[in-house]
Amino acid sequence: MPSINLLPWREAERQKRQRDFGLAMGFAVLAAIAVILLTSLAYNQMLSAQNLRNERLKAEIVELEKSIAEIDGLELQKERLLARMEIIEQLQKSRPEIVHLFDELARQLPEGVYLTGMKQTGARVEIRGVAQSSTRVSALMRQIDASEWLGDPEVERVETTQAGSSRQAEFVVYLKQMRSEMEDME
Repeated sequence: MPSINLLPWREAERQKRQRDFGLAMGFAVLAAIAVILLTSLAYNQMLSAQNLRNERLKAEIVELEKSIAEIDGLELQKERLLARMEIIEQLQKSRPEIVHLFDELARQLPEGVYLTGMKQTGARVEIRGVAQSSTRVSALMRQIDASEWLGDPEVERVETTQAGSSRQAEFVVYLKQMRSEMEDME
């Protein structure tokens, strides 16, 4: 029988398998590197897209904060205008009150009583004057108390002085200016 040596064939086959394994390993390493690079590239693109969205949101937030500040300024201006309008409305409502005050004082002033000064602080009115006697000051107080527009008379002082041949009473009276119920309804 002839003798056949199969050893070189086996060795050649082993070398071929090692070469194929090395090539497969090289391709696997290259494929792994390609997958890692592509994944890294995809994540970087996703991060840059998200950063762009974040920057856009920050810019929009800044614009909205400016708008909110402008709206707050407008609301403050509106409140000031409303306060001014309310003050003007109160002044318009109180305009006839001074007329009523002078008219009522002229009506209620008894004979022999003369006013020398008048000062109003809110609804409280200070009247200074001269009367022929202290009884005339008492009459003024009663008439003020009975008045529709005036009330709560208080005497601060009544001093009797000698003016020439006659005596006179200098007085200071406080009273409160009342508002009519008809005006309150309006």
